[in-house]
Amino acid sequence: MALRRLLLASAAVLATLAALPAQAQAPIVIKFSHVVAPDTPKGKGAQRFKELAEAKTGGRVKIEVYPNSQLYKDKEEMEALQLGSVQMLAPSLAKFGPLGVKEFEVFDLPFLFKDTDAFRAVTEGPLGADLFKKLEPKGIKGLAYWDNGFHIMSANKPLHTVADFKGMKMRIQSSKVLDAQMRALGAIPQVMAFSELYQALQTGVVDGTEGVPSNFYTQKIFEVQKHMTLSNHGHLAYAVIVNKKFWDGLPADIRTQLEAAIKESTTYANAIASTENGRALEGIKASNRVTIYTPTPAEINEWKKALMPVHKEMESRVGKATIEAAYKAAGFVAPK
Repeated sequence: MALRRLLLASAAVLATLAALPAQAQAPIVIKFSHVVAPDTPKGKGAQRFKELAEAKTGGRVKIEVYPNSQLYKDKEEMEALQLGSVQMLAPSLAKFGPLGVKEFEVFDLPFLFKDTDAFRAVTEGPLGADLFKKLEPKGIKGLAYWDNGFHIMSANKPLHTVADFKGMKMRIQSSKVLDAQMRALGAIPQVMAFSELYQALQTGVVDGTEGVPSNFYTQKIFEVQKHMTLSNHGHLAYAVIVNKKFWDGLPADIRTQLEAAIKESTTYANAIASTENGRALEGIKASNRVTIYTPTPAEINEWKKALMPVHKEMESRVGKATIEAAYKAAGFVAPK
């Protein structure tokens, strides 16, 4: 009799559990890893996505955001995504070249974009969509492009003219285009993880770098550099990507809700990029630790003439058709 009661009680518990709504089941966890600080445009975009995704799915999805290379450094994060150790990343576009999708390095071509509108004409047009399709055979699904403005140069000496770069050890991301860019200026490119940059600058392993003000400010690069040049020679952007197998395995309604969250967080991240970089530059100025220089038109033209051969040199790597498509979308005109 006691055994019968126990069996009946167990059956009742199981029936109750089965009757619970789907919301009571454990949420789907998405680990979103990135390498910059939470208070950058990317960091704030990731946080906004978390809030929107969890609200739109009614708690059926939980987004765990890991900033500042807490889980993986630059070189490790892409492999971690492909293996499924994390589900979502927002790497800079330069990260896809080493993965074998060299066409993404078109975004690294110096002075390709005259302004933000030119950049978005590429990412929001056919070329941006075509590049995302090239990631799918790698097990990666592209969801959105996040803008983070224009690169400036920093160093422990003034960088005004091309001659100033001679022999300087300059940190870059792993991109053959960026490597060629620094060599064209007479510098010695050094590929290095972003998380290692501050110490490398502090100890003299490298002399300088390129980047955006928001990253320079939040990573306190201004503490270990004496000079910054507002060259706007390159553009920094990220791709929000997800493990394709994981994404395809999600319920269709969940995917739709996450796509809506991505769309809204992309609008937000892109909108704050300019403001955040402007504030960061003011913060760097207020530190009184860095001399900030705005190049003259003649100096910028000298930089452009030195760097234009990189465009031609990279046709064999990036693809002439890809470069020409970017030129057309961005309205690029080579300097005379």
